[in-house]
Amino acid sequence: MKFENKRILVVGMARSGIAAAALLVHHGAIPVLSDTKKEDAFGEELDCLRGTCCEFRLGENAILLLENVDGVVISPGVPIDAPIVVAAKEKGLFVIGEIELASSLLHGEILAISGTNGKTTTTTLVGKIFENAGKITHVAGNIGYPLSAVALKSKKDDVVVVEVSSFQLESIKAFHPRVAALLNITEDHLNRHGTMSQYIKLKQRVFENQQENDFAVINLDDPTLVKMASKLKGQVAYFSRTQKVENGASVEDGKIVWRWNGVLKPICDADQILIPGPHNLENALAATAIASAMGVPAPVIRHTLQSFTGVEHRIEKVRVFGGVCYINDSKGTNTDSTIKAVQSMKAPTVLLLGGYDKHTDFAPLCNEIKASGQIQNVVVMGQTAKQFREQLEEAGYESITRAYSMEDAVQKARELAVSGGNVLLSPACASFDMFRDYEHRGEVFKELVNKLD
Repeated sequence: MKFENKRILVVGMARSGIAAAALLVHHGAIPVLSDTKKEDAFGEELDCLRGTCCEFRLGENAILLLENVDGVVISPGVPIDAPIVVAAKEKGLFVIGEIELASSLLHGEILAISGTNGKTTTTTLVGKIFENAGKITHVAGNIGYPLSAVALKSKKDDVVVVEVSSFQLESIKAFHPRVAALLNITEDHLNRHGTMSQYIKLKQRVFENQQENDFAVINLDDPTLVKMASKLKGQVAYFSRTQKVENGASVEDGKIVWRWNGVLKPICDADQILIPGPHNLENALAATAIASAMGVPAPVIRHTLQSFTGVEHRIEKVRVFGGVCYINDSKGTNTDSTIKAVQSMKAPTVLLLGGYDKHTDFAPLCNEIKASGQIQNVVVMGQTAKQFREQLEEAGYESITRAYSMEDAVQKARELAVSGGNVLLSPACASFDMFRDYEHRGEVFKELVNKLD
């Protein structure tokens, strides 16, 4: 797609929208910037676009801006059924997402990773593997660094590892990863996608444009994903924590191995992985499958798995204070993610739960909390506090304390925690009721914890 001299409406001026506008300027387009917020609400965020050909129309009705543009680029926060998108399509304008724009203009091999949970850890881990293999590697997408920023600097032989969300997959057209991985699917984002069936369809789109020489990496332990395998065009590489895999990555006799077309390559002992928990073993297996499919030597994968310490905001140890380990799992934004965090606890734990309501059923998590034996108290907060209390009580769990801010939650957790135990922030919810995003929530938690004295 050619953008030179085209007027392109960019809707949503968060990080990805700003990066998309900069990329369009680089390719000779005239971006028309649109957001519900007015210009003075952005501070210095838009300074990189001042003095360019960008047209600032912030705070105006976006639909009225469609009269004089050639197409629309939407940020992930803009749903595909939003009025601006519907109106643009009715006018015959093309509408694409930021990730579609960027992937059409970047250079290098795209490796895409999606799934309900584990995306950020696996994406970061895959990036480290390719860095250690000596490749110029870019890690971008839903992980917090826009793919459009990569498109400004990537070269032909680079590796681009992209974390892709269902929000981003809504608006793809030709997005084509050389390797695409789908880690798992559990209930999430139903407030946006409506039904689980629609959510699954969107996740499956990560494979949509693959061809026979591409690789589709699938979790053999997830029945929903296994059903997809026969419909995929790419070569399917499975990964499994619980069973032997004919073509893919698995654990055999306590070792992570890669098997392809009858050839077995041992990688390392499963217990040598630094990041804790069975879910992280799955992430390591997925990363092994992605890297091995691309021909990365086993010693490079082994070294990376043995040295990778994890990512910020995902079961991140913040501090031991008063004999209590404080753990930041702000990235736990849905029930399945928090269930995995709960299962990782090996000592009496105070769990901090609650946040923005995504219309999720919390019953499976509440049942896990009741059954775990390690969750001694739960501190609930945010928009979903009342729902959590009700569903925890329905599960037969009664050690529940209400908090009214993160500061209040940390103080109450401190009072409830026992020496040798943990305080775990793993909210099982998005953060938008109290914070900008999960990163902001995690930073506030860490700041409060580090101030304890």
